[in-house]
Amino acid sequence: MSESAVPGPVELLARYRRAMLELDADALAGLYAEDGVHEFPFLFPGMPECYRGREEVRAGYRAAWGASEARPREIREVAVHPGADPEVLTVEQVVIGTVATTGAPFALPGLLVLRARDGLLVHVRDYMDGLGVAHAMGRLGAVAARLEGRA
Repeated sequence: MSESAVPGPVELLARYRRAMLELDADALAGLYAEDGVHEFPFLFPGMPECYRGREEVRAGYRAAWGASEARPREIREVAVHPGADPEVLTVEQVVIGTVATTGAPFALPGLLVLRARDGLLVHVRDYMDGLGVAHAMGRLGAVAARLEGRA
């Protein structure tokens, strides 16, 4: 494979978004290095703090999407910030969609920090508006209970 054929962070971002919109856990997992890491640094109801490895990404997203009524239809790019390190890309975006059971619309802002190496994602930090997700899905009570359990 020639070096120009190896996708960089911007191309991986486009593929990542396509997999997210299509709810395709296999396509998403295929973007990650075998030992890639996907972190959720903010409280995100129903999601772990981290997926470690391609297979955890695959299984985790397959389960999450299977259990969710959220149907994203668009990922609106706010800004893309290349890093001083060419492996890193920081992305501001809004995921727009509807809740299948209620038809309620949602618009969830988020920030991604992607690190790509050798054409694969090696580390993603996914700062999604977890409270916005919980609100859209009618699960704010579960979030409150989880927070009270931490006190």
